[in-house]
Amino acid sequence: MSSIKVECIIDENCKIGESPVWEEKENSLLYVDINGKKISRWNSITKQVQSIAVDAPVSSVALRKSGNYVITLGTRFAALKWDDQSVTTIVQVDKDKPNNRFNDGKVDPEGRYFAGTMAEEIRPAVLERQQGSFYTLFPDHSVVKHFDQVDISNGLDWSLDHKTFFYIDSLSYSVDAFDYDLRTGKISNRRSVYKLEKEESIPDGMCIDTEGKLWVACYDGGRVIRLDPETGKRLQTVKLPVDKTTSCCFGGKDYSEMYVTSACQGMDDKWLSRQPQAGGIFKVTGLGVKGIPPYSYAG
Repeated sequence: MSSIKVECIIDENCKIGESPVWEEKENSLLYVDINGKKISRWNSITKQVQSIAVDAPVSSVALRKSGNYVITLGTRFAALKWDDQSVTTIVQVDKDKPNNRFNDGKVDPEGRYFAGTMAEEIRPAVLERQQGSFYTLFPDHSVVKHFDQVDISNGLDWSLDHKTFFYIDSLSYSVDAFDYDLRTGKISNRRSVYKLEKEESIPDGMCIDTEGKLWVACYDGGRVIRLDPETGKRLQTVKLPVDKTTSCCFGGKDYSEMYVTSACQGMDDKWLSRQPQAGGIFKVTGLGVKGIPPYSYAG
């Protein structure tokens, strides 16, 4: 086993850092700060961070085939042009729920953008329950709602054969699987593949590796765990120096590095003095596995 190294590469105290995405052509890591209302891009060569401020909580960012990015902003799917920092609404959801916002989102292998909503939190992980829904934005800008009654719509990814969709509703403390129809984007037959243990705390963002195993960031658990969705067993735990780990993705030139986002919102001065890197972005090397490149939105 190669020795695992965890280092803080962006020490910036994001309120809620989320949605890390590797952009190969820019040698860069994209990520958002949800309540900091900004999208950032860290260049792995220059180590510089550029950020764009937006007018609402921004919860996920994805690449776009035609160039630039798509984001989930408040309850809107939107297009982001980096150079002129312009944001254009594509479509809005949950119009009857002014207290809602999007949370995590990701693009599927066919270029559709999946993301779910939740009620605004009163404090971290405390909110009005079952206010969220789960959606897909298709390349033609139409939207499908898959289901509602969601607490905190969170981590999502697809199996390597694209026949299974994995999904986390955080307050269920479960990683779930659905049958996935790649042709239509339909999901069905929901079941749990892993229930979190007490010390793992709350499941948050998630990604898959080239061996088909899932990596789940554990909010308030200070770790990322590797799961086998076939057996329901935890295979590995990577501890981080911060409690509020929020999401993870693979990146770097061969996708062998893992990037982990974190949050500092809800931490008092005493807690922050013990964890000064809370809200930072971490790079994990030496895992001995690789990830797959992110898909790009086709619309």
